[in-house]
Amino acid sequence: MPINANDPKRKTWLEIPSVTDFPIQNIPFGVFLTRDDIVTIGTRIGDYAIDLGALHQLGYFKGIDLTDDIFLQDTLNDFISDGRKTWRLVRDRIADIFDKENPDLRDNKKHRKHILFTIDEVEMQLPVHVGDYTDFYSSKEHATNVGTMFRGKENALMPNWLHIPVGYHGRSSSIIPSEINVRRPWGQTLPPEKSEPIFGPSKLVDFELEMAFITTDANVLGEPIPVNEAEEYIFGLVLLNDWSARDIQKWEYVPLGPFLAKSFASSISPWIVTLDALEPFRVEGPKPEVKPLPYLQSKGKKSYDINLEVYIAPEDGEETKICTSNFKYMYWNMSQQLAHHTINGCNVNSGDMMGSGTISGSTPDSYGSMLELTWRGEKPLKLSDGTERKFINDNDTVVMKAYCQNKNTRIGFGECRTKLLPAIEM
Repeated sequence: MPINANDPKRKTWLEIPSVTDFPIQNIPFGVFLTRDDIVTIGTRIGDYAIDLGALHQLGYFKGIDLTDDIFLQDTLNDFISDGRKTWRLVRDRIADIFDKENPDLRDNKKHRKHILFTIDEVEMQLPVHVGDYTDFYSSKEHATNVGTMFRGKENALMPNWLHIPVGYHGRSSSIIPSEINVRRPWGQTLPPEKSEPIFGPSKLVDFELEMAFITTDANVLGEPIPVNEAEEYIFGLVLLNDWSARDIQKWEYVPLGPFLAKSFASSISPWIVTLDALEPFRVEGPKPEVKPLPYLQSKGKKSYDINLEVYIAPEDGEETKICTSNFKYMYWNMSQQLAHHTINGCNVNSGDMMGSGTISGSTPDSYGSMLELTWRGEKPLKLSDGTERKFINDNDTVVMKAYCQNKNTRIGFGECRTKLLPAIEM
C-alpha cells in the first residue's frame, strides 16, 4: 500500500510557518485536553491541533473501518492495536482532508470550529498508557565512554555487548509528557571518602538523550517476532529523556542494574511520529563488528537519520545548546531490539515503550549525557550566561529536539522540555 501522505509536493490550506516540525507530510498522533476540557486523540499540522474525534463524528473517515469511539479515548492504545493498515489509511485520509485542493473542510467554517485548535489552546497529555517499558543500551559510543570511565579503556565494553542488544525493564508509572516538572530524587549514595552509604538528595542528576519506539500488539506469549517483520509492529517514535541520578545508580546497580536512579522520572515528547512519516529518512546503520546470530541479522536500511539536540536553560535564562547527535549512530537498530526482546517468547502489547539507550556520537559535542559531556564532572560545561554545569542544577530546564531534513521535507518531533525542581523536603 503506497504512503500517499508523504508526497513532498503536497501543500495544506492551513496557514503554517515556512519552517515547521509538523508539515502536512508529518501527521503525528497524540492526546490533548481541548479548550472545552475534553480529552481527545488528535494530530498536528503547523501550529494547529486537530481533533480527530470531532473529525470522525462529522463523517470525514467514512469508508475506513473504525469504531465510533476510536478517537474519543484518553490514550492511543486501541487505535494502535488496529494495526499498520489502519494507521496508514487514517494518516492518508488526514493528508487528503487538509490538502490545499480539497474544499470539504476548508470551506466548511462550522466544522472547522469544532475540529481546529491553535496549539496554545490545548494541553498535551501522555499519548499512550505504557504497560511495559524497556530501556536498551545500544549506542556503542555511549557504552564505550561509560565503560572507559569505570573499567578502563581495555575493558570498556562488556563481553556480551557486541552480541546482544543489552536492556533492562524500566518503570512505566513514572513516564511523563513534556512540560511536566520533575523533582530531584532522594536515595542512598556512597561518597568517595566514605565506607558506608549516606541518605540524601542526589547530587549528580543527569539527562539521557534517547529515542523510544511505541509498539502495537505484536505476539502471543511464547512466539518470537522475526527481525525482518519487527517494523510491522512499531507504531512510531518519541523523544525520550531518561533522567538518571548517577550517584544513586553507582551505589545500587550491582548486581541487578538500575533501579531508583532511573525510576523517578522519564520524560517523552507528546507527539508520536509514525514510521511511515520517517520512511524517506531511512539509512544504513553502523556495520556490525561481530556477525550477529541469525535471529538478529536484519536486512535493508533499518536506521533513521534523525538529528538530535539538547539545550540547558537556567531559571529565567536563555537556552544553551550543549549536544548535537543523531539516531543513526545506534549500533543495534529497533528491529534487532524487538526481535531480541521477544526471542524468549516475551509478549509485547499495544502502547509498550522501548527506549534506545543514550545516543552518543564519536565526537565530544555529540555525547548524549552530562556524564560524558563533562567526563564525570571533570570538564564542566559553560553556559551562555557564564555559569558552569557538571550535572543538572535545581531549576534548570532540559530541552531536547529532534528532526529529519532532506531537500524536500522536514519532519520533526517538537520538544521534550522538563524542569528539574529541588528535592522535596523530608
